[in-house]
Amino acid sequence: MQTRADRAGGGRGNIWLAAMALGLSVLTASAASLHQRYGGWVLIGVFAASTAGACAAARLGGRADRPGALILILAGALAMRAGMLMTEPYLSSDIYRYIWDGRVQAAGINPYRYVPGAPELAWLRDGAIFPNINRASYAPTIYPPAAQAIFFLVTRLSESVVAMRIALIAMEAAICASLAGLLHRQGAPAARIAIYAWHPLPIWEIAGNGHIDAAMIALLMLGLWLYAAGRPLASGIAVTLGALIKPTAALALPALWKPPDWRLPLLVAATLLAAYCPYLSVGPGVFGYLGGYLREEGLTTGSGYKLLFLINGLTGARPWATTVYIVVCVLLLIGLALAAGFRRDRSEAATVRAVTWLLIAFLVLSSPHYPWYFLVLVPFLVLHATATAWVLTVASVLFYDAVPEVGPLPSYEARILVFTLLTLAALAFDAWAYRQKRAAAAIGGTT
Repeated sequence: MQTRADRAGGGRGNIWLAAMALGLSVLTASAASLHQRYGGWVLIGVFAASTAGACAAARLGGRADRPGALILILAGALAMRAGMLMTEPYLSSDIYRYIWDGRVQAAGINPYRYVPGAPELAWLRDGAIFPNINRASYAPTIYPPAAQAIFFLVTRLSESVVAMRIALIAMEAAICASLAGLLHRQGAPAARIAIYAWHPLPIWEIAGNGHIDAAMIALLMLGLWLYAAGRPLASGIAVTLGALIKPTAALALPALWKPPDWRLPLLVAATLLAAYCPYLSVGPGVFGYLGGYLREEGLTTGSGYKLLFLINGLTGARPWATTVYIVVCVLLLIGLALAAGFRRDRSEAATVRAVTWLLIAFLVLSSPHYPWYFLVLVPFLVLHATATAWVLTVASVLFYDAVPEVGPLPSYEARILVFTLLTLAALAFDAWAYRQKRAAAAIGGTT
């Protein structure tokens, strides 16, 4: 039963939450124009302020009146996203390809068949979407079948950037609902959702730039909730559908599988086949621009791996270094996947930990160049926060390089170096914290 002092403390906490929500909403609404006018330091400052606000809201909301605190947190999150809807995407043009793919499908054409600049599609071009499509003259779409289904459905309502972003914000509502369910099972305060809801990366990359990762993450979180609820097969289907939006979600599958049960692998294969069947008229073309993208990003030549970049800078480039690096990375990921699948502890917490570290390992080793690739880690900050996940999601702001700088940032190479060193320091801290926890548990077990 709440005392008068508890209610008074909760009321003060809610006032602080409301003030922070208002301040961050105003900051977010003005940040895009300030960024374009004054340069990259503005965005770094906004990320720092928003991250501090997210952490403070989660802590404060856990102590304040819980229903009121959660309402304020969600209202603040919606206000921050509404502010981003007022700006045109300027840090990424991917959303225009989403709308184009939906339009092509509505015309009865396989989206994997032609590049946007093909003469066969000339009659679909307009002045609002087509001119903004990246790689329009040479790259077929790269997005898998479940993503294509979303593009088609959303564009049947409206072929506009705002409509697509609103649909993706709705996916974020599903993410928050799954997180709330998982937090309830953990007995943790629902206000921890603030870590996701106010985190700057989803605000900028989903509400701002409109990345399809929101749908992938929604299905991944649904999969974890289904697994926690004792429905591993339904969980596997949900996560597989997420991987058919963006393949990163597939990294969760080893943690959901309990060997030697053959049903989950069979359902995964059946889901993949069913999703790809409508597009098989183009044969191997269903993989779109995947191969070209891997070459373009330096993932086949080795130039795209930040850790390898750092190693080569210290030791000098070796002709065999890329091959060795890729082989070592593959073996490490296979080892982690096997450890996740064959682990003894099948609890919900152990599953979340396993998925978190599979995602972290993949992202650290593959070292993507774009901030939105790290979106998938943000919900895990709510469930199983690690220093490495915090660094990857917040320090990814260093990758933004789309605005001519006023008061220029350090070079892109210097920023990559800073990001990589911060990541390595965070990994070392997480390893130390894990050893301390194990040592404490061992001491507790002997007393």
